[in-house]
Amino acid sequence: MSLNCNEINLIIEELNLTGAFIQEIVQPGYDTISFRVINKGAVSTILICTAPQACRISRTKCRPPKNEKPLRFNEFLKSRIQGMRINSCRQLGLDRIILLDVSTWKERLFMYARLWSNAANIIVTDENGTILDCMYRRPGKGEISGGQYSPQEIIPSDEEQKAALEKFPVRSFSSLNISEEQQSTLSFNEKIDLYYSEHASSLSKESLLEQAEKWYNAKRGKMEHALQNLLEKKARFENAEAARHTGDLILSFASQIQGFSLDCIDYATGEKVHIQLDEKKTPQENAAAYYGQYRKSVSGKDALEHDIELSRKAIASLDAEYKKISSEQNTLKIEQLLRRSTAPRQHSEKKHPGLQYEIEGWTLIVGRTAAENDELLRHFVKGQDMWLHTRDYAGGYVFIKARKGKSIPLEILLYAGNLAVHHSKARKNGSADLYYTQVKYLRRAKNGPKGLVIPTQEKNLYIKTDEARLRKLDEIEKFKNYL
Repeated sequence: MSLNCNEINLIIEELNLTGAFIQEIVQPGYDTISFRVINKGAVSTILICTAPQACRISRTKCRPPKNEKPLRFNEFLKSRIQGMRINSCRQLGLDRIILLDVSTWKERLFMYARLWSNAANIIVTDENGTILDCMYRRPGKGEISGGQYSPQEIIPSDEEQKAALEKFPVRSFSSLNISEEQQSTLSFNEKIDLYYSEHASSLSKESLLEQAEKWYNAKRGKMEHALQNLLEKKARFENAEAARHTGDLILSFASQIQGFSLDCIDYATGEKVHIQLDEKKTPQENAAAYYGQYRKSVSGKDALEHDIELSRKAIASLDAEYKKISSEQNTLKIEQLLRRSTAPRQHSEKKHPGLQYEIEGWTLIVGRTAAENDELLRHFVKGQDMWLHTRDYAGGYVFIKARKGKSIPLEILLYAGNLAVHHSKARKNGSADLYYTQVKYLRRAKNGPKGLVIPTQEKNLYIKTDEARLRKLDEIEKFKNYL
């Protein structure tokens, strides 16, 4: 349940933010903002939540965790609001809209926190009411940068205020899991903080853990189904010997073939067997098809073992992630972990053309075509990144993303070199000479085709294809897909 107008007034009165300075702003989730403020030497954390059925403002004892990647509105507030003085903080009449008047010596801004369950928002405007930014951008309502927002304040009469107090009384929150003696010593802000950490529908631990359990069960079910398919495929591969034996029988009893089938006595078991044949093929071609199945099964069996192991590792990783969420006590941290875990990969990763591998803390990016090479060079790599390409053979570009204060280890260079050979015309040779240099030493060939560059200050590297390295990189890519 969200706070009512009388509860908001009581909280603001207890907060007494007039004259406080905003020190730090953190946005742990899309619907929550926290301000670390200092007022007359006392430091406290103020939390504003816009989640449906949990809209509130209160002082909180727990320090909200920072988001892994800073959110847009958080960055805006840090650049414009952080460091400002709070001139006043009040509710506009009985409308559940809180106005924070903040300023520095050269600028004055208004921040409105509208705590309506179905239309909550935080809107920052200048003195003229022009919107600078919002927590939620809603073009249909004009709540976007450049729009106008100046809600009128209707001062309630004494009778209206009394009627509102009767209709929306200040709750006692007697359901808190503490003794009556402890309740009597708590301020209303402290009660709110405790209540919403225990009972709020959108931020309560119980509700979030329920969401986490549904996500975990659904994802684990899919992973277990994929693993079962791999195990069934492995069982079929293990019957590869039967395909070879069938081919042997066809060649051994070719003279007994009648029509499109073969009925013979299996010399290995002494039992009568029936083999259906392809009417369009000769006996030798039918036998060759069974031998082909055998070779395919044998060659694919090793790769399948790797896939099964990766699938099991992915399930173990999911179990560990769910255990971490389940054991977390901070509800804001649970919400953050859950949001990060359930976010689609395309939302969490920066999309770029080509392939990407993460190994030993280094990022390798592969452009497979001229268009991908050109796009990566123009928009996704920087001067300090390393570039590799095969000499005398057409192929893709491989980039090693630079790390501040770190030189590229030989192992990583060898991994990148193997990728460069693998994605080039030298792949069949199994080896090639490469040249490598930093991206800043590349220059485009005048009037040359797309993606063509001429390197300077390059060094030579001879690479002989290492299947173990390529297999490891392939495992990394598959493991990422499993997750």
